[in-house]
Amino acid sequence: MTRKRETPGAALLAAWARLSGLPGGPRLFSWYVGWIAPYSGSMGAVVRALEPGYARITLRDRRRVRNHLASVHAIALANLGELTTGLAVATALPPGVRGIPVRLGIEYRKKARGTIEAECRSAAIDTRADEQEHTAVAYLRDPAGDIVAEVAATWHLGPV
Repeated sequence: MTRKRETPGAALLAAWARLSGLPGGPRLFSWYVGWIAPYSGSMGAVVRALEPGYARITLRDRRRVRNHLASVHAIALANLGELTTGLAVATALPPGVRGIPVRLGIEYRKKARGTIEAECRSAAIDTRADEQEHTAVAYLRDPAGDIVAEVAATWHLGPV
């Protein structure tokens, strides 16, 4: 009997289902994501919610991610947005499809201070085309709920 290969998004969702309800589970899951993507893991963001096509991640404001203006560094925000869109898109991909980011754009609206929450809901992915581009947007908010940045990541989708 052959076992059907699990998609990366399905593996992420399965790990989230196993870990998220445990004490410290979201942090354990976030370390797992950081092991898969070491650079993204280096910022210490914590996944707070994950569903097919949806991700919510927080980044604590601390010295390691700050700039000389005493706010969260612009590239830390871009990295947080890219990670958030990546989890949302990966968990929305059907079997046999993989994605890689090909464009990243960010609009900064105000200084980012305090714990930043990034949220992305990926639109349904059209499975009729062999190759396509799919853009997902993450909205990054400060503790007051104000949007500090919007990150638009375009993902090239194609067969595995």
